[in-house]
Amino acid sequence: MLSNLRPAIVMIALFTLLTGLIYPMAVTGIAQTLFRAQADGQLVRDASGQVIGSHLIGQGFAKPQYLHPRPSAAGTGYDASNSAGSNMGPLNPKLADRMKGDAVAIRKDAPGMAIPADAVTTSGSGLDPDISPAYAHLQAPRIAAARRASAADVDAMITAQTGGALLGFIGQPHVNVFDVNRALDARFPVKI
Repeated sequence: MLSNLRPAIVMIALFTLLTGLIYPMAVTGIAQTLFRAQADGQLVRDASGQVIGSHLIGQGFAKPQYLHPRPSAAGTGYDASNSAGSNMGPLNPKLADRMKGDAVAIRKDAPGMAIPADAVTTSGSGLDPDISPAYAHLQAPRIAAARRASAADVDAMITAQTGGALLGFIGQPHVNVFDVNRALDARFPVKI
């Protein structure tokens, strides 16, 4: 019986060592060497070195002078320790009520305009840092009014910050909310 168990025990030990230790250490080493910023979360620091956000993880911006992200189902909203979707199906009344409430709030800022899907739907992780260009441009008049800037200038900033599809065909054009909000703060600071 021991002769039958020995190969199984050796294989378990070997694959535990390979897949549990050697492979993760190799991938981590390669990532830290070749893609350090991405491996560390693309953290953004202010002038004093304090971490103020990440290019990869969405944050909740609610003030009128900021570009608002898509809704988040992660914890109480953009909680990176509780990343998840809502798991609500399309017929769930709570989901329908939340989406209707979000649509009403958006229509106050942009009456008569079509509301893009990402303005009222959450992402799978609840931490998506990007929104569609359509949703970003929809918010330009509100941001311009709050910052005492022209809507054309805000639209131009959004257009300048719009990223294309990866390799020209993977994914959709997108706008990183954090990057646009930092650019807006730099160009049109809000005096309190």
